[in-house]
Amino acid sequence: MVTVLLIALAPSLRAHEVPNEVTVFGFVRPEGNTLKLLIRAPLKSMRDIDIPTVAGGFLDFSRIEPALDHAATLWIGDFVEVYENDQRLGTGKVSALRVSLPGDKSFASYSEALANLTTGARLDQSTQIYWEDGMLDVAFDYPIKSDQSDFAIRPGLTRLGLQVNVVLRFLQPGKTERAFDVHADTGIVHLDPRWHQAFYLFARDGFFHILDGTDHLLFLLCLVIPFRKLRPLAVVVTAFTVAHSVTLIASAYGWAPDSLWFPPLIETLIAISIVYMAFENIIGAKLERRWIMTFAFGLIHGFGFSFLLRERLQFAGEHLVMSLLAFNVGVEIGQLAVLVVTIPVLWLTFRYVVAERIGTILMSALVAHTAWHWATDRGAVLLTYRGPELDVRDAASFVRLAIVIVGAAFVMWLLSLWIGKPKESPEGEGFSPRQSSDG
Repeated sequence: MVTVLLIALAPSLRAHEVPNEVTVFGFVRPEGNTLKLLIRAPLKSMRDIDIPTVAGGFLDFSRIEPALDHAATLWIGDFVEVYENDQRLGTGKVSALRVSLPGDKSFASYSEALANLTTGARLDQSTQIYWEDGMLDVAFDYPIKSDQSDFAIRPGLTRLGLQVNVVLRFLQPGKTERAFDVHADTGIVHLDPRWHQAFYLFARDGFFHILDGTDHLLFLLCLVIPFRKLRPLAVVVTAFTVAHSVTLIASAYGWAPDSLWFPPLIETLIAISIVYMAFENIIGAKLERRWIMTFAFGLIHGFGFSFLLRERLQFAGEHLVMSLLAFNVGVEIGQLAVLVVTIPVLWLTFRYVVAERIGTILMSALVAHTAWHWATDRGAVLLTYRGPELDVRDAASFVRLAIVIVGAAFVMWLLSLWIGKPKESPEGEGFSPRQSSDG
C-alpha cells in the first residue's frame, strides 16, 4: 500500500524539487511611457504550480494558459522590483506569455524575443515536450514617466534555484546597450548608473570587503601589533595602500592573468604573507624591513581585492575610473575603522593584561598557526591545476605591470624618506629580541 502511494505521489514530489542551477535571460527596454521586461526562465523552477500535462508528462497546451499566467505572476512578477528615478514601480502587468522549446534561440535579441512572444507561432498539442524541459517566456509592462529616466532593477529571483544567474540586457533609446551577468542576490542594480551611484556602490563594496575578509584583517593585525605610533604606522599602512591600489587597478584594466590557477595562487600567497608577518613580529620587526615587505605583500593583496571587483565592474557603467577610486576609498575607510578599534584594544591589552613582548609573541603565534593552515589548504587546491602557460600577450602584460610596480615602489620610497625614520621606542614602534618583556 505504501509503495502504491509513493508511486502515485512521485510526480508531485518531483514538482517540489529545487533545481541546482537556473539561468534566467531578460531584456529591459523603456520606450515612450512603457517599460517592457522580457523574461525567459525554465518551467521546472516554477514549483508548486499545477502545470497541466497529458499522458507521459507532456505539456497539455489546451489548458496551459492560466497556469503560465499564475506562474509568471507568483514566481517572477511578485519578486522583481523595477525602479524609475529611485521610485519603485508597481507590479508589472503580464502582456504576453508562452512556452518555448529549450533550444529556441529567440532570446538572442530583444526584437526576436518580443516577436516570438507577440506574433510567433504557438506550440500546440502536436508538440510533445516534457513539462520540465519547457521554457516560460513572459513580457511585463510597467507604466513610466519617460524612457530617459534613471532605471534600476532588483531581480529577486533567488527562489528559482539553489544558484540563480540572471543574464540581463538593458536597451535605453539613444544609449549604448548594457549587458549584465547578475547573481540574483546582488540587490538593486542601476542599469545606467550616475557617477554618484557608482561611487556609493563601489565604496560600499570596498568597505565591507575589507571587513568580511578575515585574511586581510589578520594581515592588518600583524602590521599594527609592533607599530602603533603615528609615524611608523603611517609608513607601513601607506606602503600597503599604495601597493594594493597598483595591482587592483592594473587587474581591472586586464593586466593580470585570468587563468584558473591565478586566484588559488594569490590566495595561497596571501596566507603565506600573514605567516611571514607573524613570524617577523616574533623575532623582532624593524621599520625599514617592515614597510618593504608590506609593499611587496600589498601587491598580492591587491590582486585578492580585484577578484571581487572584476565581477562588480559591470555595474560601473561609464564610470570605470570613478568606481576604481571609490572601491579604494571604501577599502581605506574599512582599514581605518579596523585600526581605530584595534590600536586602543592592543594598548589596553599590553598595559593591563599581558606584557607587550609576551603579548606580541602570543598573538603572532596564534595568527601564524591559523594562516599556516590556510596556506596548506589553499596550496593543495593550487596543486590541482596545471602549470601556467604564458604566451607573448601575457608576457607583455607582466612587463607593463612590472613597470607600474617599480614606479609605485619608487614613489613609496620617496614617501618613506619624507616621513623620516622615527626613533625606536619601547612603546611599540619596533621590537628586537633583546628588548625586555615589559617593553
